[in-house]
Amino acid sequence: MKKLVLALAALIFAASAYAQPFVWPSAWSSATPEEAVRGGTLRDYMIGDPRTFNPITSAESTSLTTVIFDSSALLITRGPDSDEWVPYAAESFTISEDGRTVDVTLRDGILWSDGTPVTVQDYYTTYLLESDPDVGSNGYDSWFIGDDQITLEITGEKSLRFHFPRPDRLALPVVAMAPTPDKIFGEAYRTGGAEAVQALWGTDVDLSTTIWTSPFIPVSYTPGERVVLEANPTFGEWNVDEAGNPLPYLDGYTLTIADQDAALNLFLAGELDVYSPRNLDDIGVINVAIDNGDIDAVVLEAVAPVASSQFIVFNWNMASNPQLEAVFRNVNFRRAMAHLLDRETMIELIFNGVGTPQYTSVYPINTYWVNDDVEKYPYDPERAAQLLAEIGFDQKNADGVLVNDEGFPLSFTLATNAGNTTREQMIQIFADSARQIGVDVQLTPIDFNLLVEQLTSEGDDRPWQAILIGLTGGSRDWPFGVNVVPCGTNLHMYNTSGGCLSPQETLMTELFYRGRSELDTEAAREIGLEIQRVEAELVPILYTANQMSNYAWNASLRGEHREGQINALVGSRELPLTFFGD
Repeated sequence: MKKLVLALAALIFAASAYAQPFVWPSAWSSATPEEAVRGGTLRDYMIGDPRTFNPITSAESTSLTTVIFDSSALLITRGPDSDEWVPYAAESFTISEDGRTVDVTLRDGILWSDGTPVTVQDYYTTYLLESDPDVGSNGYDSWFIGDDQITLEITGEKSLRFHFPRPDRLALPVVAMAPTPDKIFGEAYRTGGAEAVQALWGTDVDLSTTIWTSPFIPVSYTPGERVVLEANPTFGEWNVDEAGNPLPYLDGYTLTIADQDAALNLFLAGELDVYSPRNLDDIGVINVAIDNGDIDAVVLEAVAPVASSQFIVFNWNMASNPQLEAVFRNVNFRRAMAHLLDRETMIELIFNGVGTPQYTSVYPINTYWVNDDVEKYPYDPERAAQLLAEIGFDQKNADGVLVNDEGFPLSFTLATNAGNTTREQMIQIFADSARQIGVDVQLTPIDFNLLVEQLTSEGDDRPWQAILIGLTGGSRDWPFGVNVVPCGTNLHMYNTSGGCLSPQETLMTELFYRGRSELDTEAAREIGLEIQRVEAELVPILYTANQMSNYAWNASLRGEHREGQINALVGSRELPLTFFGD
């Protein structure tokens, strides 16, 4: 309670301290406005093509998402220098004494990229679309606390009111919502319903018909090659630096579509300005290029564990393959698979010995919330074989694959996204360990968009068996996925039948909502520790290992966060404050 009360007090002060337009604090950058140089295009990359340009139905975390969805006109935001929320598109906001009502006043002068004003209706449209289950938004679960819906009300020409059915640790992350153009999405919804919204802004959209509030807007997309973005001409109308100069400083931003190896080569050739080294090998190659004078770059090594996870998940909903479904639903099978995860080898071979094992859904960088005392299932193929024998797989067929009394072979496909060499190596290491005891794991790297489509499919017969993928996001205030932990949410990925299939799922769901409504942070942490204990007992998801966050960028690039601010939670820079120096 104490920590939250202090934060809220500071927020109310901040709300009155900012005036139109929004002034990007110099404390968020290592450079001053006087040093900034205008012009230039930042060259970045993304692994795989975008799945959509639709901000409502997008469910994946990519560089494109960060640039145009996550950097839109959020009502409130957080900087790299503090955990406190500050008004951004909101001119101000206030919280009622019981914490169940948040009133927001919209800042004047916010424009879409076509020059039309952003209104409270645009935020209300986001709420309407995201809270309609037929639309299928990734943000749907954020609007519910159990069965109770959070609601949004337009209370005036510039004012909105959020109603929370009970105290909510995630109240401010909910308020940090972005607008959706009502004249396009709202109109489609009113005339054609959810299907019309889903049909908007696919990758074949004429980008000149799309409008945005982000600092950069997409202007062209060539499949398999790149997405080109240009500075939003209206962003500087309401975003300025402390000297009053309009932002962003850069003219453009390009995202080359490249796998991790190709991206490294492009960075070494001076054709990319930023790169995220995967390991010490990457850093070593970059440093050699720097020493040889081939490139001039800045490298930050092993800053902190990444704010993401890599994990294997098994599909509990395979009606057309009931025998394998029964195996996947058996907790001893999953515990056996957990014992086959050789995290130390993954860290050694993939991350050159610099990484962190992960055992629960809480990212290791969130040390305050991590339960270090959960069951960890260390690498132990012999114990894995014992557990499999206990569930009937105690003999091998002519191919050396474990079978049960019915001759059913313990064989399954394990997919991940092609081009992500880190994940491809992880599934190979896992498959090698499994094969040693007679478990046949068939590796299937596939297109990322197809992988996401399979993972998020619903019903009793989903078209996949096992997947290795990762998650990012989550809140520092309550680091459990609102759309991951509770049964029935869209990324409760091992079981999307719509309800809980195990007592542990039911308990985790109950604990999640109890913790979300607990405003005393220490009490919430105790509930969070219990969630992780139950999670470790059920092992619905097998967490692997995290690399450390590494950064490399063109030495002429300026505007990165100040020393001590860069980490995996806030990144290395704010795009609007980024520029090229001499």
